[in-house]
Amino acid sequence: MDIWIIRDGEKVGPIHDFEARRSIESGELSATTLAWHEGLPSWKPLAEIDLFSREFELIKRTSEPAEESPPAENPPPPPLPRQVFYLRRFCARWLDLFLYSGLWWLGMWGAGQDIEGTLLNPWIMFLRYIPWFVIEILLLQHFGTTPGKWLLGLRVTNQDGSLMNLAESTQRATRVMFTGVGFGWELLAVFCQALSVFTASRLGNTLWDHAGGHQVTATPLVPARMLALICLFVGSVILQTLVVSPHTYRIWIRQVPAMKEMVPENPLWQLPERGSKR
Repeated sequence: MDIWIIRDGEKVGPIHDFEARRSIESGELSATTLAWHEGLPSWKPLAEIDLFSREFELIKRTSEPAEESPPAENPPPPPLPRQVFYLRRFCARWLDLFLYSGLWWLGMWGAGQDIEGTLLNPWIMFLRYIPWFVIEILLLQHFGTTPGKWLLGLRVTNQDGSLMNLAESTQRATRVMFTGVGFGWELLAVFCQALSVFTASRLGNTLWDHAGGHQVTATPLVPARMLALICLFVGSVILQTLVVSPHTYRIWIRQVPAMKEMVPENPLWQLPERGSKR
């Protein structure tokens, strides 16, 4: 459609409506510019002509400042680093192992087994803690804790607070057995414990709990439980000493006879032999 406009007091036209729209978009023609096309009774501002009103509405919308969005709430502070409870977990772990070991040696003595032969068998000594890890699997699955952990207020769960299932507790106990305590075998256990502290300081969690997605929570220490822990630990050490020390002494004497004069055998070391009236 052809239109005419008034520019600088003079009539200009005819121009096609698409050219007028382009001039409106570029700002050459304003909303108050007078225009006329066939069918209009008189000259009108471009903004009041139906043919161009839509262009001016679009310009108005784009020129209006966008509504300011409400200020965002301050983001929550980052979570505090999770406590790993190194000392508690270390004490709980070794209390469990010492308590099991004391009962294991007592069972060997009560069954009349060859204690000396057991001490000299590297496979038995290396694998003797495996039954404990089977027990730990079941304890963690059903209760989320062990005797040592319970006395020190520790509990092992999934991240959502639920107890582990059998597969999860088995995987965790296996990781602990290999990478946490090295089967409880002297220097290997020391190396694994040092490695555990190093990885926990880097990961914020022990390797086995980090891999399994588990957490260890703690409650305040209870004096009565601490006393029980000390008694159980001392008792388990004494029990192992009574059963194992005499046989260890005899092994040393056979290997280094001079030790017999340096360290005489202590009669308090040994439990009565099975069947003895002593």
